Amino acid sequence: MVKIILLDGYKLNNDLDWKALLSLGNCVFYDRTKIADDNEIISRIGNAEIIITHKTPINNYVINQSPNLKYIGIMGTGYDVVDVDSAQKRNIVVTNIPTYASDAVAQFTFSLLLEVTGQVGLHNQLVHQNRWSQGPDFTFWEKPLFELKGKTLGIIGYGHIAQKVAKLAHAFEMDVVFYNHRPREVKENWLKQISLDELLKTSDVVSLHIIQTPQTINLINKTTLAKMKASAILLNTSRGKLVNESDVADALNHDQLYALATDVVSKEPILETNPLLKAKNCYITPHIAWAPFETRKRLLSITISNLKSYLVGKAINVVNK
Repeated sequence: MVKIILLDGYKLNNDLDWKALLSLGNCVFYDRTKIADDNEIISRIGNAEIIITHKTPINNYVINQSPNLKYIGIMGTGYDVVDVDSAQKRNIVVTNIPTYASDAVAQFTFSLLLEVTGQVGLHNQLVHQNRWSQGPDFTFWEKPLFELKGKTLGIIGYGHIAQKVAKLAHAFEMDVVFYNHRPREVKENWLKQISLDELLKTSDVVSLHIIQTPQTINLINKTTLAKMKASAILLNTSRGKLVNESDVADALNHDQLYALATDVVSKEPILETNPLLKAKNCYITPHIAWAPFETRKRLLSITISNLKSYLVGKAINVVNK
């Protein structure tokens, strides 16, 4: 039987069952692997033909020190965790799971937006701290509240998640525009495709839905922030490195950007020195948009389906064809 190594299965192992994988080969499961330790990664891969990784990086060095490696299954949509070019040179098949979390991430994108505009969490906390019971009026609010109707949502990128976010925004009667680096044909008459500059200048809310590449790292920086409305809200449920965190923190602290709501940061887990932690009006969640039980169950199922297809010579969801 083939040897299969699961490098970092903790976030699925704690409440999901990997039994289906056991029938496919000789399996070794690790909850976590040190992501900064190439030698530990190489040692754990050993002579395995197949590895499955979530966030454990498989770089050029690791690939070249793993002579028997033939298949890398990524438990996620983004594949920046693997040096795909190096894998291609070695004829190693790399697969991902392109749409498993689209609904969950779109839902969470709006959870972030609704938190910024509705302040549910803050006011729930204040009520439990007796601010309401001790107040003179039937109501109070600590921070401004905003309606979404009539506001413009600008979406950067237009993949599966972005398209679902657009539909949710339309349901809230927002005006929806998007920019994609390759122009897209759209059928919806309520949706408008515009340039990136126009999107930044006109949007009340900017939502990031693009992959991380050398071209998109630090896409949001001093220059692009200067084009945005000072009243704008920035949402990021994609990749932390799309945002220059120092520039965004500076913009927030100087009232050049109203709010940032992000589920991702450049280094995860977040560093105590991350400037966003001390920035005004900054909402940060610990990379949980993908984490509903139903979503992770789907992730597990597709991970196994990808491997089964590869083993019978009909690989699917291959990112390095």
